[in-house]
Amino acid sequence: MNETKCDQGVFTPRLSNPFRAALDGGRPLCGIWSMLNAFNATEGLGWAGYDWILIDGEHAPVSLEDALTHLRILAGTPTLPIVRLPWNDPVAIKQFLDIGAQTIMLPYVQTAEEARRAVAAMHYPPHGQRGVAAMHRAGRYGAAPGYLGAASETLYLIVQAETRATLEEIDEIAAVDGVDAVFFGPGDLAASMGKLGQAGDAAVTEAIDLAAEKVRAAGKAAGVLAANAALAERHLRNGYHFVSVANEAALLFSAARAAAQMHRAIASETVIRGGG
Repeated sequence: MNETKCDQGVFTPRLSNPFRAALDGGRPLCGIWSMLNAFNATEGLGWAGYDWILIDGEHAPVSLEDALTHLRILAGTPTLPIVRLPWNDPVAIKQFLDIGAQTIMLPYVQTAEEARRAVAAMHYPPHGQRGVAAMHRAGRYGAAPGYLGAASETLYLIVQAETRATLEEIDEIAAVDGVDAVFFGPGDLAASMGKLGQAGDAAVTEAIDLAAEKVRAAGKAAGVLAANAALAERHLRNGYHFVSVANEAALLFSAARAAAQMHRAIASETVIRGGG
């Protein structure tokens, strides 16, 4: 709902979901994971050329207020925001929807019943149980008069598949009306397969690929986090609709470590003569 139309001097927001529209572009979408909770970094990444950026509220210290600022920043860039909530909680879902998060990712959704509860929390009655408010950012503070009736058109729900138990239920989860996409998390999946810390393991990747086929067969989008650059390329070429190809914290810290190692090696070979 980033665009507006002007009718007799009144600007009315268009009721749509830009992430869904981008997926209709016919190519996989490249995204970056954001864990730094740094507003300047978010703005810079918004102009870096990624299709989407995930604001991580599960494993990073991102509050509701922080998420609101990230959303406002990204609204001025070409990059689309996805907000990952800490949990599949109806109260949290309501709050994040009200601040204008349109594309929501929920971690650790393991059953179809949990997926149905998430869908119910996303939508107003009669299709769900989302609490109604008249004055919030999602409805442009009353400037979108048709928001309540068309709110569902502005939303996109991504549930995460992160355990072996979830993969066994993937057909039922993907079949839930209102689940728009399933996103596969290889880190937790690897742990549940007895391969803690081996997100790039071949068996983990194979399990994800088999489950993703079932998601696509159900007519839903399949997304995945790539554990490394080689897997990012593999996923992009292998039918995934959206792929997290980088992590901004990892990019920063790995580059910082490499620079520190290189320059300390030079310093270790140097003897200072004279002075303090």
